[in-house]
Amino acid sequence: MSLVRQIMGLILYVLNTLVWFVPIFICGVLKLIPLPILQRLLSKLAKACASMWVAGNNVNQSCISPYKLQVSGADTLNTKDWYLVIANHQSWVDILVLQRVLHRKIPFLNFFLKKELLYVPFLGLAWWALDFPFMTRTSKSQIRKNPKLKGKDIETTRKACEKFKTMPVSIVNFVEGTRYTEEKHQRQNSPFKHLLKPKAGGIAFVMQAMGEQINKVVNVTIHYPDGVPTFMDFVAGKVGQINVQVELMPVSDKLVGDYTGDNEFRVQFQGELNRLWSEKDKCIDQLATPSK
Repeated sequence: MSLVRQIMGLILYVLNTLVWFVPIFICGVLKLIPLPILQRLLSKLAKACASMWVAGNNVNQSCISPYKLQVSGADTLNTKDWYLVIANHQSWVDILVLQRVLHRKIPFLNFFLKKELLYVPFLGLAWWALDFPFMTRTSKSQIRKNPKLKGKDIETTRKACEKFKTMPVSIVNFVEGTRYTEEKHQRQNSPFKHLLKPKAGGIAFVMQAMGEQINKVVNVTIHYPDGVPTFMDFVAGKVGQINVQVELMPVSDKLVGDYTGDNEFRVQFQGELNRLWSEKDKCIDQLATPSK
């Protein structure tokens, strides 16, 4: 039965993606016409189509691979604000969970993506049409070889965020930078029980570029009581329950500043992020404790 669900679920995910890819891609191409009013209209239309794509995926999950979704804290969200969404990261399933939990509660989720993902069939072009920022991170070794590259990341982020200033948006950042595994946890010697060390750079650049616009931080904690699933496990209906804790936080002054040029602020920012991650670690412990 799980194999049948897996095949049917994959077919429906692919069909749903292809159906909505066409209008999203057409909107992206037409946005190349340099008329700001037309571009804003097409951006709204593309995001509306993407919202329908998410809705189709949610129906697929409910019918083919149902699971119990336990959510708390998502009642005060709305679609009129600019949000930064931060979450722990364990599986590709996290993205589907975020989309389901936050669908039509906040503006459509925009992810900062590695430039290489632009070449993913269909999805890469859809992400481009939806104005997802494609980033090329500058490593410390590259900066040592070419000091002129220092500050290039924040400038790239600022340019990517310019298009988000005309309509409400939700920017998603997986702060750990990669999916959690026991091997990575041990290699990092992470001080957290359930999490990898948070990487401050990405979220700091977003706050530095858009701190005046982002109204709230949506802090999401995801827990899989039956063990972290692969995408194929998820499609096959092998996930019984997913617990999600949503915390809506104000944008603290400790999160907005010159991360690249102010050493004191950088230390303060990293300390605040580590505090949030320590609280998230405790939250996972609570989610993992069966209710009596």
